[in-house]
Amino acid sequence: MTINQPNIIMQPGEGTASWVLGDLYTFKVFSEDTNQAYALIEIVMQPDSAVPPHKHTNENESFYIQEGEVEFQIGEQIILATPGTFLHFPQGQPHSFRNINTKPAKFLCWLTPGGLEKFFREVGTPILEQNTTPPPVTEADINKLLATAPKYGLEILPTPAS
Repeated sequence: MTINQPNIIMQPGEGTASWVLGDLYTFKVFSEDTNQAYALIEIVMQPDSAVPPHKHTNENESFYIQEGEVEFQIGEQIILATPGTFLHFPQGQPHSFRNINTKPAKFLCWLTPGGLEKFFREVGTPILEQNTTPPPVTEADINKLLATAPKYGLEILPTPAS
């Protein structure tokens, strides 16, 4: 058997990181490192942060909760994900999620196949030594995300009326 990929060893705290709408995305594995098979992102989601309803047209998305409580909505179903919870959403499955706790939530996000991590890199702000706290989310940030999403097959859906 021939192995064409390098080993990937990522220690705690390692990885390229960006702020994405106030949340910390640390890229552990890029799709180009896995022959496009997957990408892995560690996300630290701030309290009261939310990802609106959306669906992926190109990839499956899976989550493993490490810290905190994240509320996921899949259709009419609401799931409270606590540490140790694993969730998998197949391509095309509408879903949303939010941190319902007063502390940051930390979880892993797998994208299979990989590629969507490039979207988060494009819309995010790279972490530098001088910006280690979340920047305020601006209307320009939201507009950039909405304008860039279709390029990556990410469909932002209308938020259901309360």
